[in-house]
Amino acid sequence: MNILFTCAGRRTYLLKYFHEQLSGKGLIIGADMQLTAPALTAADIKVCVPSVYAENYVDRLLEICAEYDVNLIVSLNDLELPILANNKSLFESKKITVLISSEDVIDICFDKYKTFKYIISLGLKSPETFIHLDEAVAALKSGHLKFPLVLKPRWGSGSIGIEIVYDEEELATVYTLLQKKIKRTILSTVSQKDSDCILIQQKISGEEYGLDVINNLRGEQVTVVVKKKLAMRAGETDKAETVDIPEIFQIGKTIGTNLKHIGNLDCDILEEDGKYYVLELNPRFGGGFPFSYEAGVNLPKAIIDWVDGRTVDNAILKPKVGKIFSKCDYLVDVTN
Repeated sequence: MNILFTCAGRRTYLLKYFHEQLSGKGLIIGADMQLTAPALTAADIKVCVPSVYAENYVDRLLEICAEYDVNLIVSLNDLELPILANNKSLFESKKITVLISSEDVIDICFDKYKTFKYIISLGLKSPETFIHLDEAVAALKSGHLKFPLVLKPRWGSGSIGIEIVYDEEELATVYTLLQKKIKRTILSTVSQKDSDCILIQQKISGEEYGLDVINNLRGEQVTVVVKKKLAMRAGETDKAETVDIPEIFQIGKTIGTNLKHIGNLDCDILEEDGKYYVLELNPRFGGGFPFSYEAGVNLPKAIIDWVDGRTVDNAILKPKVGKIFSKCDYLVDVTN
């Protein structure tokens, strides 16, 4: 099996995990806009591709798939997910599996306001969220909302554009500034489709948890891995511990069963006063997955087996509880 990782970026570990599970019976192809992307050092073959918004982007991926006999595509970038979901049938017609959920699922997860409404519709909790400044101000005056508040892009990725405000003057100023700043980031294209591109959200303070909500390729719920975040860096989990908290496990199970996403769903949860609030749903491998894999969750092997039509023993997706891991920086030679 040959696997293409698109928007490989810095996810060196993920390419290595899949490479380990192939055991020499296939190739890892890494694609990125820059051949100096660190993750490409873990690929057997590295290829340069245009921007995901380029008119020929999908055609270029199809060329790569044909050239290297690709069987599976794994995307590692939020901005690319809607594009691949929209073209999934095109790849499948060529017998190429794309590890991507349906367009509806991607839309719910990518549009953070729809995420908020979806979580509430499941009977779960999510921080109170507004997309209109005047409505947020009215909620503040009525006591329905209180400072501090979090402002962030409605269609966001990573920690880009996240701000915290503590009074009405700061709220108005940062709201206007953030609208302008987004236009100068990689989020500009997706944010142009709606003027309500900023979320105003109640800030929840407490312990933070990361979930890997695992579904099979038919969108059927398989299991949930719960990790307590011990440290964060640049919007990603930097240190975490695998834990057994049945209530959080059940939240993940409820989401996976109803959302019916494909593969992994990276989910963030905050606890405050004994209540759990769902913040984010990211239908892809997230920065917290390494903590699951190192604790024994062999999702790469499961995905390979599912694609090959083999039965998967769910025991390989059960983590060892109480395992603590921490990321560290190291240099890789990216000389072409």
